Amino acid sequence: MLTDQMKAATTTGAMQPSETKRGRLAKILSVEWLGQTIASVCWIASVFSYGISSTGDWLQLMAASAWLLANIASAMNSDSS
Repeated sequence: MLTDQMKAATTTGAMQPSETKRGRLAKILSVEWLGQTIASVCWIASVFSYGISSTGDWLQLMAASAWLLANIASAMNSDSS
């Protein structure tokens, strides 16, 4: 027997948990998402390999980290699939 919430989700077209997971996986495996994520991780690695010796280095690290966090957040957002 379906609860009222389950009926509402079914009739409104809300995504089921398995569909959400497939959507996230598809997002993560997309060329755009992988490319941006790899680029941001490489940017972070380059900041550490060259060393953090100035304010500009800290700004580079913050920018690359923000980019990486934005990519992760976009993958977690079920509407982006």
